[in-house]
Amino acid sequence: MSERPFPWSAFALAIATAIGLMALGLPTLPIVLMLLVWAGSLWLVGSTPPPPEQEKGKSGISRDTMGDLFEHSEAPVIVTENARVIIANLAARRLLGAHILGQDVRMALRQPEAVRLLEGNEDGAAVIRGLSRRRDIWRLNHKKLDGGMAIVELVNKTAEADISRAHTDFVANASHELRTPLSSILGYVETLREDVNDFDPKMGDKFLATIQREGQRLQQLISDLMSLSRIEAEKHDLPDTTLELGALMDRAARDVAGDRVERLDIEAHGEFHVCGDEQQLEQLVRNLVDNALKYGAADEQVTVRLQPRGDKRVMLSVQDRGGGIAPEHLPHLTRRFYRTDPGRSRASGGTGLGLAIVKHIVERHRGKLAIDSVLGEGTRIKVTLPLAQAEL
Repeated sequence: MSERPFPWSAFALAIATAIGLMALGLPTLPIVLMLLVWAGSLWLVGSTPPPPEQEKGKSGISRDTMGDLFEHSEAPVIVTENARVIIANLAARRLLGAHILGQDVRMALRQPEAVRLLEGNEDGAAVIRGLSRRRDIWRLNHKKLDGGMAIVELVNKTAEADISRAHTDFVANASHELRTPLSSILGYVETLREDVNDFDPKMGDKFLATIQREGQRLQQLISDLMSLSRIEAEKHDLPDTTLELGALMDRAARDVAGDRVERLDIEAHGEFHVCGDEQQLEQLVRNLVDNALKYGAADEQVTVRLQPRGDKRVMLSVQDRGGGIAPEHLPHLTRRFYRTDPGRSRASGGTGLGLAIVKHIVERHRGKLAIDSVLGEGTRIKVTLPLAQAEL
């Protein structure tokens, strides 16, 4: 450690000043004490200040520091030295197992794309599949460091791929559902135009009725697609309007039933106020009641009930008495365009989006949806919502 030179000239000036003071007859002891204080001050000024904390040792990050730095990162991170795993954070150990410590990183990953990247001399990235589960997709980022060390980061891309796949499936299904009524409409229109002069009026009226029915189906499908899009766009916005659910349920159920209202058995066990979007909750009730009336036995009632669930929640249940749904279909009923019987659903005017819309409305209102069904007995759908005071 280097030191600055001692300020001898200032020290000589201090001695000369002390001698001058003594020559004036001032007491010797105070002058000597003053000289010592002055000399000590000059000595401190001449010494080198202590180095800053960051200059006391070599710069850089130790292995322990690196381990602490990466330990709680959400992304799996591996640090290697000469291709051996020396650090694996918590996420990496959960993904690949704690046994990877000390292993060759290529053996730990066992992916051809990863091995090719790790054996190269350049930094880079690779996409690997099936790292822990068959459909997993990960992006591996590789960064070389000094001293034969390297950092391997794994970024999970599975969710993005699932969203992209769902979007592709949705577009394909929507295109198919739109094409079917359009093809029917165009076919009948072309037939009418070809034989416009010699066409039987009764047959023409039948064709026009089919065109009208398919046009209405097309209109309903577009309306449901727009509803689903709006609901998904608002799914993170909590409704803030307080509604009395019993009156809303009764109004929406009777409205959708129309001339089938005698088949409804509606009862609310009290008054229940919820924070909700009135239009969406009415749509939820209409979709559930309409499905129950369509797919339940024509001579059986549909039971609609509103009941408390403890002090903080209320349950809306809609039950039909029809053929029921096979157990293997139940987990998929809320998927867009999913149908247990496509022919019957289209014949009844269904778009395949009703329960998907219900699911998204329930999620926006922070509720729960459950579907129970027994073959030969019927189906019961339950929606549980938090009461308004429970939101406080």
